[in-house]
Amino acid sequence: MEILGASLRVCVDDLETAVPFYERLAGGRALRFERGGVQVAAVGCFLLMSGPAPALELLRKVAATIAVEDVDEAHRVLTGLGARIIAGPVPTPAGRNLIAAHPDGTVYEYVDRRPPA
Repeated sequence: MEILGASLRVCVDDLETAVPFYERLAGGRALRFERGGVQVAAVGCFLLMSGPAPALELLRKVAATIAVEDVDEAHRVLTGLGARIIAGPVPTPAGRNLIAAHPDGTVYEYVDRRPPA
């Protein structure tokens, strides 16, 4: 499994206020989408999230988002190494993802940009 990159997850109170700062910092435009009542803006290596407190409480438990070429392959590698798959793989607006707890307890989201089959 090749790791292509990682995104830093940032929960913000006001996405509209935060996005311009991160766009200027990262030198690019935000890709926006909504999922489960949470508004998301991907800007460079930052993944900004804003929404209801209960949803953000869950999102804060995920340390980072890791981009991979194929989530199915990530699933095989992670389970082979002893990680516990918490959710997924499932389709998302940008591809597919899964949530996994590594043996040390750290929780990560793994994503690819493959359209659902």
